[in-house]
Amino acid sequence: MHASTQPHPTQRIVLTGFMGSGKSTVGPLIARRLGWRFIDVDNVIEADAGMKISEIFAQQGEAAFRAQEQATIARLSSENNLVLALGGGAIESEPTRILLLQSPGTLLVHLEVELATTLLRCGGTEGTRPVLADRANLEARYTRRLPLYRTAHVSISVDRLTPNQVVTAVIQSAGIDRPAQ
Repeated sequence: MHASTQPHPTQRIVLTGFMGSGKSTVGPLIARRLGWRFIDVDNVIEADAGMKISEIFAQQGEAAFRAQEQATIARLSSENNLVLALGGGAIESEPTRILLLQSPGTLLVHLEVELATTLLRCGGTEGTRPVLADRANLEARYTRRLPLYRTAHVSISVDRLTPNQVVTAVIQSAGIDRPAQ
């Protein structure tokens, strides 16, 4: 785990990482332990658009999806007592990265996984994650995004941790002292 200094008290925790890193699994657990709300950005985008992300990609293209994603993250990133899970590709947007890294009270946490862990955890979900079927494209995405993920305030290697161990590590890195609920 490495961390950079974060001068303001943490008011929101934003989880980023490659698919299979556990954002959607540990996010609600962190929120429950802190008594905060959990929001998955992809769920908000789907609710706002009235369609699945795969449909947005198919009908409007990736650029339209990324614009919606960026606007949604910007809107949610000002709320307090919130754990926010980003989609795996959100980190590729420079304005989004800058916003999350420079917003007072925001702790951007990278849940780092090896590509082998992604394949192990996500095997069988190719129907909802078509990129998994294209191994070369998957590896290229992973390689392109990893240095961007590592710009986060905190990076935690989660391959060999249980969800509860990840929760504890994230909360400790946020410097929040709350008893488990």
